[in-house]
Amino acid sequence: MIAIIDYDAGNLKSVEKALAFLGEESSITRDHDKIRRADAVILPGVGSFGAAMEQLKKYELDKMLQEVAEKQTPLLGICLGFQLFFSGSEESPGVEGLHLLPGDILRIPGGEGLKIPHIGWNSLELAGTSRLFHGIDNHSYVYFVHSYYLKEKDETIVTAVTDYGIPLSVAAEWGNVFATQFHPEKSGDVGLHILKNFCQTTA
Repeated sequence: MIAIIDYDAGNLKSVEKALAFLGEESSITRDHDKIRRADAVILPGVGSFGAAMEQLKKYELDKMLQEVAEKQTPLLGICLGFQLFFSGSEESPGVEGLHLLPGDILRIPGGEGLKIPHIGWNSLELAGTSRLFHGIDNHSYVYFVHSYYLKEKDETIVTAVTDYGIPLSVAAEWGNVFATQFHPEKSGDVGLHILKNFCQTTA
C-alpha cells in the first residue's frame, strides 16, 4: 500500500487516480500508523511553502516524514512536496523545510516572454542514472505548474533539468528519497511510467 500524505494541500486525488490506473493500492491519510506500515509514501501538494510546513507540523507529519526517510521507505515528493524536501524557500523566508535533501528553493527569475508561474509542458534533460527515469527517453515532455526551482547544494542528486530562461533542476534522487517539481500524475504515459518506476522501488 502506498500512503499519500494528507495535509490539506490539494492535488491528492489526481495522484490516487493515477496509482489506481497502474493497479496500485493507495490511501490518502495522515494516520501515522498507516504511514509507518506503507510500502511507499508520496507527498504531493500545491500552495505556499510556509503554509504547507505549518500544516505538516500541525499533524506532526514533518516528524513522520523524517522517520519514513530514516527507515529507507521509498518516498516521493511532487511539486510543492518536491520543494518541502529541501532546506527552505524564498517564498517563505525563515521557514525551515524538511531537510531531506540538500538545497534551497529559489524563485524563477523569468525574463522576456517568460510567464511566472511556469505552466505547461517542457522537456527533460536527464542527468546521470536514476531509478525513477528508468526506461524514459531523454527530452521526454512532462507537465509543470510552478514559480520556484531548486538550487542544489550537491549536484549529484539532480536527475533531470529543464530550461525556462535558465536551466532549472526539477528532479532529485538520493537513496530512497525521490522528488519531482513536475507533475507525473498529469504527464500522460511518461508520467505514468515514472510513477510505475517509483512503485517498483518497493520490491
